[in-house]
Amino acid sequence: MTTTSRTLLLASAAFGLAAASASSVVHYKLLTNPGYTSFCDVNATVSCTQAYLSRYGSLFGVPVAIFGVLFFVLVLLLVGLGGAPASRVRESVPAYVFALSTIALAFSLYLAWASYIQLKTFCMLCAATYAAVIALFIIAGGATTVPMTTLPRRAPRDIRHLFSSPAALVLAILYLVGAGTVIAYFPSEPPRPQAAAPMGTLTDQQRAELIKWWDMQPRVDMSNPAPAAKVVVTGFSDFQCPHCRSAHESYRGLIAKYAGNPQVRFIARAFPLEGECNPNAPGGNHMAACEAAAAVVLARQTGKAAVMEDWLYEHQISLTPSNVREAAKDVGGIADFNGGYAKALEEVKADARMGGLLGVTSTPTFFLNGRKLPAGVVPPEYIDALIAVELQRAK
Repeated sequence: MTTTSRTLLLASAAFGLAAASASSVVHYKLLTNPGYTSFCDVNATVSCTQAYLSRYGSLFGVPVAIFGVLFFVLVLLLVGLGGAPASRVRESVPAYVFALSTIALAFSLYLAWASYIQLKTFCMLCAATYAAVIALFIIAGGATTVPMTTLPRRAPRDIRHLFSSPAALVLAILYLVGAGTVIAYFPSEPPRPQAAAPMGTLTDQQRAELIKWWDMQPRVDMSNPAPAAKVVVTGFSDFQCPHCRSAHESYRGLIAKYAGNPQVRFIARAFPLEGECNPNAPGGNHMAACEAAAAVVLARQTGKAAVMEDWLYEHQISLTPSNVREAAKDVGGIADFNGGYAKALEEVKADARMGGLLGVTSTPTFFLNGRKLPAGVVPPEYIDALIAVELQRAK
């Protein structure tokens, strides 16, 4: 390996390490600070956050950025120690780097596909690490002078030569201990809501107990925007609330079942856990909740409210005021979000005030014909049974 090749490999690995380290820091802050906004979040399309907090951002619960850091550190150690002029494994080092970078390149191509094709998001820091991997692949490939097929035979001998140096042995131990420590103590991501299973069927005993409990619940007066409906299910939700996302997924089938029935109405009302638009949640830390709720209100005018809701819940853990505003335009078809925001916020505030008067203290909270359901995500088969009871009684 020439001095020029070694310098280029070290420079490429150092550049990749800087990008991967920055990615790891951003990922860490996103997991530990709900209000954090990354410097590389330009809009809904150019966003590191969308990539990091997606299902492609971690592998076995470990952020892929951490694997990037470990890869580039390994290359630096290998080239720095093994590629030194006096090293007896100098000739083999480019081949080892080429083999490692080939694996890394395949992984990078997969992540690029996931980001650009699946998520439709451009991540600047991710692109920087991909560029570093490509550079290592090209430089190491050009500097390799030994047949790749000889690496399995060379490896045991080269390992003995490398670890014959006490400094190299200490660095290897530090590398392994550091890798294990970072992986073990890096914050874990919150669990992702699972898709709802089909509605179950209640037994006769369960149904009887449910009706008995239901008849004991107090009924409150609620405004009914659908006078013709015999059953009105009203839900108060926050787009940054994980349980609200679970409810959104769980009740799809239930809502679809009654979509063509004019006697049953499902009404979604906003209860953002953010003081800007909800006086009942002055200490709320959901910094994009008001923008998200307003985006849905405005999207009703474009006929894309359902699409907007799906996008907000899908990107829930990475919502920021800026990317919500951008998505309102790209997803909700809202041409002037800023111009309509104040008016939309008045509707959001009206929902929040109603929730406060009804005693809503957490999300999601549902009312069925003025009776409050238990907090959280009630199994859809129970709500389905109560709807049937109320329809029967309405006759």
